[in-house]
Amino acid sequence: MLPTMIGLEIPTPHIEYGLLMPFLLVVVAACVGVLVEAIAPRQLRHSLQLLVAFLGIVLALFVTILNWAGGDKAVIALGALSIDGPTYFVWTILLVFGGISFLVFAERRLEGNASAFTPSAAAVPGSTGEQEAIAARLEHTEVYPLAMFALSGMMLFPAANDLIMMFVGLEILSLPLYLLCGLARRRRLLSQEAAMKYFLLGSLSSAIFVYGMAMLYGFSGSFDLSAIADSLQTSNQKDGLLLAGMALVGVGLLFKLGAVPFHSWIPDVYHGAPTPITGYMATCTKIAAAGALLRVFYVALGGMRWDWQPLMIVVAIATMFIGSVLGITQSDVKRLLAYSSIAHAGFILVAVAAASQDGSGKPADSLSSVASALFYLVAYSVATLGAFAMLTMVRLRGGESTALSTWAGLGRRSPVTAAVFSLFMLSFAGIPLTGGFIGKWSVFASGWAGGQYWLVVVAVIISLISAVIYLRVIVTMFFTEPKADTPVAEVVAPSWTTLVPIGFGVVVTVVLGVYPGPILDLAASAGEFLR
Repeated sequence: MLPTMIGLEIPTPHIEYGLLMPFLLVVVAACVGVLVEAIAPRQLRHSLQLLVAFLGIVLALFVTILNWAGGDKAVIALGALSIDGPTYFVWTILLVFGGISFLVFAERRLEGNASAFTPSAAAVPGSTGEQEAIAARLEHTEVYPLAMFALSGMMLFPAANDLIMMFVGLEILSLPLYLLCGLARRRRLLSQEAAMKYFLLGSLSSAIFVYGMAMLYGFSGSFDLSAIADSLQTSNQKDGLLLAGMALVGVGLLFKLGAVPFHSWIPDVYHGAPTPITGYMATCTKIAAAGALLRVFYVALGGMRWDWQPLMIVVAIATMFIGSVLGITQSDVKRLLAYSSIAHAGFILVAVAAASQDGSGKPADSLSSVASALFYLVAYSVATLGAFAMLTMVRLRGGESTALSTWAGLGRRSPVTAAVFSLFMLSFAGIPLTGGFIGKWSVFASGWAGGQYWLVVVAVIISLISAVIYLRVIVTMFFTEPKADTPVAEVVAPSWTTLVPIGFGVVVTVVLGVYPGPILDLAASAGEFLR
């Protein structure tokens, strides 16, 4: 017991380090990466950073699986974190996809024995300092500890059991990403513009989230999600603060998910950021945001389902529709994938909006809704990471070629590359025998079970519309002749660090489409939140 200045005694805080260990290992690896930057010789930093990052991820993944298999579930760290089935599932896929993303970071063959990141972020683009850094073959190996810090925030964000800890996780994952978006080796000004847009809009969304936290605290007297849920049944206050806080917290979460109307940052940021970072954000950030959104609206605000569900349905439809329609109009493959990411956020929201509840206010159908959303995240992330990895291989004049017109005839010049990219496109479209088909089937089934029949019908129609996006890319690669005055992109063979993520994406996309049972069962067993 610790004595206080006024003679009272407070209990010594108890931290469950065993359950918290995966998060701590990632944080320690990030801190060691900072020390590597400060101490290690420059020529050894890249190898050491990769070693430290993967050692931290592998150990964290091992401990996560060990704890999960042991059935260890609890609200820990003085009620700040909830280690339950969804947390284990999200942590597992975050670590897996984070590690695969780092392999894409490590690609050096495509840029002539250099990475995709600028050699000197502080130098003005085109300046003498930048040219000297390029000539000296400098590299920004700081990307690894920055990405590891972001990964630690992504783990904290969906596991938070109170709004303060959730905000801490939000900021830890966001701040490094603001920097990473501005580190592209080529198109430096576009990359810096993307970083600035993300920083400004991300800061605004964080401020809105904090404002919503304050209002929910004003209503319930607590930041704890379970206490907020209990106050819905016991509080005598009017619902003004509750509704306003719910709306503002929802805005902050939907911004990170990339849902309409909070999506405007995604096309520009995804387009300007280094492609390895874009793939990392499009997968891991969306996983973390979806997990946090599910936890807040199912654990804290499940009793307000009749208030937030209609708005969530409207946001889901708008997100699916706008992402799909605007994606059809894109002439740049990277922006096309950005709008595809927006559309897929809408399909995730179909599952979120489908939750039904019993008389106690707890979502009775939350198991199927959460499980379908978790499975969809896996199927979407596998194809997305593979597609962005392949995008780094298609090049023109030494740099990435993202203009769709330059991809004309790629299927004849590089049939294997075009076929693999087409597989990812078919998975995005939800074609049978791909993971994307099972993912869409799972969220549609969840919506149907929740009684949202018309929402499922609209989602199926929009899914058919969105297929035009991906079929257009396939037609361009296989059935379109390049124009005489249009440059033609070629495929450059990458190193194994890019081929492994692509191969992983192909195998998992096919396996999820043919034999999804184990992952569906795992998601179903994980889909129950602790309170």
